[in-house]
Amino acid sequence: MHILLAPDSFKGSLTSLEAATIMKQAILSIDNEATVTLKPMADGGEGTVDVILASTTGQKINVTCTGPLGETIHTYYAILQDHTAIIEIANIAGLVQVPKPKRNPENTTSFGLGEVIKDALDRGCSSLIIGLGGSATNDGGLGCLQALGMKAWKQDGSQADVFGKDLLDIDHISFADIDPRLEEVTIHVACDVDNPLIGQQGASSIYGPQKGATEQQVTLFDEALAAYASLLAVNRGKDFSNNRGSGAAGGLGFALLTIGARLTSGAALIAEATQLHQAMKQADFIITGEGQSDEQTLSGKAPGYIVELANTLHVPALLISGALSGDLTALRKQFHGCFSIVNRPLSVEESMEQAQRLLYDQTINIFQLIRAIIKN
Repeated sequence: MHILLAPDSFKGSLTSLEAATIMKQAILSIDNEATVTLKPMADGGEGTVDVILASTTGQKINVTCTGPLGETIHTYYAILQDHTAIIEIANIAGLVQVPKPKRNPENTTSFGLGEVIKDALDRGCSSLIIGLGGSATNDGGLGCLQALGMKAWKQDGSQADVFGKDLLDIDHISFADIDPRLEEVTIHVACDVDNPLIGQQGASSIYGPQKGATEQQVTLFDEALAAYASLLAVNRGKDFSNNRGSGAAGGLGFALLTIGARLTSGAALIAEATQLHQAMKQADFIITGEGQSDEQTLSGKAPGYIVELANTLHVPALLISGALSGDLTALRKQFHGCFSIVNRPLSVEESMEQAQRLLYDQTINIFQLIRAIIKN
C-alpha cells in the first residue's frame, strides 16, 4: 500500500513537515511494510523554503541581509537543480521577526527581499519563486525596489530612505538604474490573497492593523500607496494597483508586478516545485491536513488544491484537521473523509498543546480503517 502524506501546517502547533512525519510514524506503527511518501505543503507563507528543501534535492543558501527593522540578519533561501530560487518574505521581513511592542509599519522595510533577490541573480538563478505570506511590512515594496536599483526622492529633493514612513513623502521615482537582469529572469509570486493595493479591501485596511497600524496610519498609508502607485504607473506604463493580489504583503505583490512578476496560487507553485503531481500518480491514498478546516479550505488553501488534483487523478483523498467548523457539505463532496484530531472535550489551547499526540492517534484510526476497507 502506498500512502502519500501532504499536509499543510497546523498553525501554532506543527509545521507541515512535522505533521507529515507524525503521520508517517503512526502509519508505520501499524504496517511497517507500507510505502509512505512525504510531500509537506505550504502556500508561500512561513515554512515554504523548509518544505521545498524537505521534498527536493534543493540547496540551502545562507545569506546576510537587512531585516524588517533595518537590522542585519542571517537567513536563508533555497536553490533547486533547475536554477530556481525559492524565497519567502517570512524569513526576511516576517511579522514573527518583529516583537509586538515594535510593530509599526512606519518602521519596517522590505529592503532585505531585494537584497536576497540580487543574491539569487548573482548565483545564476534564472527563475524565482517568492512566497509573500507573513510579512511585517506595508511599504508597497518601496524598500525591495530600492534594493534592486529603483531611486525615490522626497518633496524636498532628498533621496528617500527605505522604510514605511518614507512612503508617506515620495515625490518622484526612477527605474533608470534597476537591475537589468530582472528582464531576463522569470518571477513567480506565491500569493493566495486577492486584495488590491488600495481601498477598503487593500493592503493597509485589511492587513495594516495586524502589523501595528493605527486607524490614522491605515488612512495615511492607503493615501500614500495610491500616490505611489500613480508614480509607478506613469513610469512603468501600466497601473497594477487594482490587480488581484497586488495588496499582498503590504503591497509587495504590487511592487513585484511592476518588475514583471506573475502572481499565482502558492499551493500550485509549491506542488510544481516538489513534483506533487507525479507522487500522486503512485499513491493509493492521499492524506492532507491543516490547523482548521471550513468552507474556505476549498478556496485556495493547500488541502483544497490537493483534493482537486487528487480527484482529477481518481485517487482517494482524506482530510485530517485540527478542527472542523462551519458547513462541511462542500468539503465532504470533495474529500473521501474529513476528520478532526480532537477526540474528547478540549479547549483550543489544550488541543494545540497536544496536537502531536492527537494527530498521531487519529492517523492510526484512519489508517486502520483504510486497511480494513482494502482487505475487504
